[in-house]
Amino acid sequence: MSQSDTKAKSPVVVMTGATAGIGAHALRKLAASNCRIIVGTRGTAPEFGESLPLDLSSLESVWAFAGMVQETLEDESIDALVLNAGTAFSDTTQSTEDGFEITFAVNHLSHYLLARLLLPKMSHRGRLIITTSDVHAQAPKPLNIGVWSSARADGSGMKAYAASKLCNLLTARSLTLQEIARERECEIIAYNPGLTVRTSLSRHSAKWQRLLMNNGLVHLLLRLGSNFIPMMYPGSPERAGEALAQLTLGEATPPEGRVYASLVRGELTYPDPSELASDDDARDSLWQESAKMVGLPAT
Repeated sequence: MSQSDTKAKSPVVVMTGATAGIGAHALRKLAASNCRIIVGTRGTAPEFGESLPLDLSSLESVWAFAGMVQETLEDESIDALVLNAGTAFSDTTQSTEDGFEITFAVNHLSHYLLARLLLPKMSHRGRLIITTSDVHAQAPKPLNIGVWSSARADGSGMKAYAASKLCNLLTARSLTLQEIARERECEIIAYNPGLTVRTSLSRHSAKWQRLLMNNGLVHLLLRLGSNFIPMMYPGSPERAGEALAQLTLGEATPPEGRVYASLVRGELTYPDPSELASDDDARDSLWQESAKMVGLPAT
């Protein structure tokens, strides 16, 4: 068998957020599983796979990246689209070049657009995974897209992050309803890695928050507290990345009808999402508003 034949038979994975944290650990496992991996990067070369430029704070860059992925793959389909990149800030004062609050833009809107653009490239029974968070349950109610999509001086960075993660979960639920996803029997998964310490997610957060997340005594206290509140468990990026890879490869699969995969004390579970994440009106409203923001039809 020729080298080109071997490459063509490798599962194709397109991934964001693969150069650090849980994504980098997932990338290593995917590479070891003989996947062909295309990584969207913002300057930092991934440890494995092919790299294409992607800046999630720019919708123009997202459009360009999606086009490059399609050109690079030619007739090959995407077996797994992993939308893992994320960011968090201490406030909501920063805007992107498109005029959106940066946490909302990077965590939700650009991944929404990327999912819409690359879904037609997915293989039969392909997997689309969006990294969410259990803090989605702490998002302000009701979810006001007009508020959270706009930068402002009086906004809480933590609330903005929670709102963006709620958007990820609602988007995953919407994607299961799309005709092309249903026809191709795509598996749509919203993955919560849990509280994961020693990652770069908090690099833009306040200094005291970064110190807490890297303090061994705090980790011990969190571990003890997780006996009563499981979401407090301080997981490792290695285990969170391994679970992400397992979902990507189909080694772990949610039960039929479930989209939410949550890592709880190191084990994958498939619970119901929060009440607001289960709200069909919020789901549909977010889909329609996001479509307008990126210049796509809602259907």
